[in-house]
Amino acid sequence: MSDSGPKQVDDPDYHSRNHTAAQTCGWTANALRGEGRCYKNTFYGIQSHRCIQMTPVVKCNERCVFCWRDHQGHSYELDGVEWDDPEAVVEASIELQRKLLSGFGGNDQVPDEAFEEAMEPRHVAISLDGEPTLYPYLPELIEAFHDQGITTFLVSNGTRPEVLAECDPTQLYVSVDAADRQTFDDVVGAMEDDAWDQLIETLDVLAAKDETRTVLRTTVLKGFNDHHPEWYAGMYDRADADFVELKAYMHVGHSRGRLDRSAMPEHEEVIDFTEAVQEYLPTHPVLRDVPESRVALLARDEDTWVPKLKGGSEFWNDDPYDASAD
Repeated sequence: MSDSGPKQVDDPDYHSRNHTAAQTCGWTANALRGEGRCYKNTFYGIQSHRCIQMTPVVKCNERCVFCWRDHQGHSYELDGVEWDDPEAVVEASIELQRKLLSGFGGNDQVPDEAFEEAMEPRHVAISLDGEPTLYPYLPELIEAFHDQGITTFLVSNGTRPEVLAECDPTQLYVSVDAADRQTFDDVVGAMEDDAWDQLIETLDVLAAKDETRTVLRTTVLKGFNDHHPEWYAGMYDRADADFVELKAYMHVGHSRGRLDRSAMPEHEEVIDFTEAVQEYLPTHPVLRDVPESRVALLARDEDTWVPKLKGGSEFWNDDPYDASAD
């Protein structure tokens, strides 16, 4: 590993400090220019221009066929990593974000107020790359972000249920990209033999969480994993997930070398599959969607926003480093 930390082989070129990496999300840039916000704003209330996209570890223990990253970038060993403490990772994430967005200052397309807000991030998506549960202090990292008044969305592949049991982010995502072991092996390409069993155990971990909002997310690949909606519904029900996201595979990045463009479903096809799942999931009668992102959401209630993140709430106007925020 180089002094700058692990990176992907070529594209994208992450900004990093040791093992912490960050990258400007396209929706963050769009929001700064007033050109729209991420679907997570529509569904959950996140203000995209104040969101950090980062990871505490680029290493991943799965080789998903639909992943837009270069799998070679995940191949470094963890044994020699000198792990930064959670507070250092938080500091690095904020500073990397400010550096990444510094070029937007003075841009005629970016209002001064929006730029100033972006320099004081209020939310972090621990989802950029890799599998964050491989970072040994992940529960403490989430607490450290909360101590800085920054809300957290954690995205995991569910292969470390014992770690997720200790994590209480603002919202916890787990990927469920297959509803049977054979499809899982074909689509996910796990590097560990017990990955499927660990995912099933993770569903039970999610079901036991009373305070943390939980989301199961499925990347839909046409002709690969878009079958047996009743099996998916069974997994979603087992996890007692608050929300279910079904999102189209996008034919971008390194996935283009593994899949044909025909594997990318149209938005209408995502909706059709979501409705098929919903027939077996009566606990989630609400269906919302964002066509631009080819994503659909199943929910128990119409109001899906994180309560504290609703538009006009004090959260977005308070001191971002008020330790009382969670």
